[in-house]
Amino acid sequence: MSDRTEDKALEQKEELNSANDEPTAEDEGNMSIIRHLEELRSRLIKCLLSVAAGSFICWFYIDDIMRLLTLPAGKLYYMQPSEAFFTYIKVAVGAGFLLALPVIFFEVWRFFLPALTARERTVLGVLVPSSVLLFFVGLAFSFFLVLPAALKFFLSFGGEDLTAMFSVGKYFDFVLMFILPFGFVFELPLVIIVLGKMGIVNSSALKKYWRVVVFASFVLGAIITPTPDIFTQSMIALPMIVLYGISYLAVRYVIGN
Repeated sequence: MSDRTEDKALEQKEELNSANDEPTAEDEGNMSIIRHLEELRSRLIKCLLSVAAGSFICWFYIDDIMRLLTLPAGKLYYMQPSEAFFTYIKVAVGAGFLLALPVIFFEVWRFFLPALTARERTVLGVLVPSSVLLFFVGLAFSFFLVLPAALKFFLSFGGEDLTAMFSVGKYFDFVLMFILPFGFVFELPLVIIVLGKMGIVNSSALKKYWRVVVFASFVLGAIITPTPDIFTQSMIALPMIVLYGISYLAVRYVIGN
């Protein structure tokens, strides 16, 4: 009898010890937060390493990149001894960031992946590559079509007594501020299509407010352009209006909303 009592007491003691060793809900929550922070840090490090690797690769091709970027302007000058060097570094880092952009979008997508449903994963699997593609299309459209026309317009104000001399640092600052807005503007159809798919907007509303969109496009063009002239503002406003029209057609005939 005493042996049974001792065995039962021993079992109760082991159950009590195991219960004390089990993590509480609060501990599990803390561990979850810690894991999320560790994963976020890991993915941020991967993003930074991808940018560094992209910049390192672009540095080996910096002469070709500079030759491509200076095509619209021709010969450039530098006014300070270090201006060309730091401009080269800036261009290499900027080109490296663009080269690493698919990796950055992928890491962001992977970070949010565990919290998504199967349908949301499929949707984001289409949206992420599409957003990257549209961003690069916007940059290419601005650099190869809009930027040369804008420079030609600005150079038309010169004459015999007024000759343009582009500083390499100022020129690349201008190019960067000029083409980046187009990358974000070309995301407009994707945003509107997603809103239409979610039922937030429909084709009737898009058709109703097209005049407001035209006005807002010119206002936004005036805000984000690096120069105050109407020509540059129109170069941003007109593509926005065209993209809005494409979005309307997609929402009406593709989504059927």
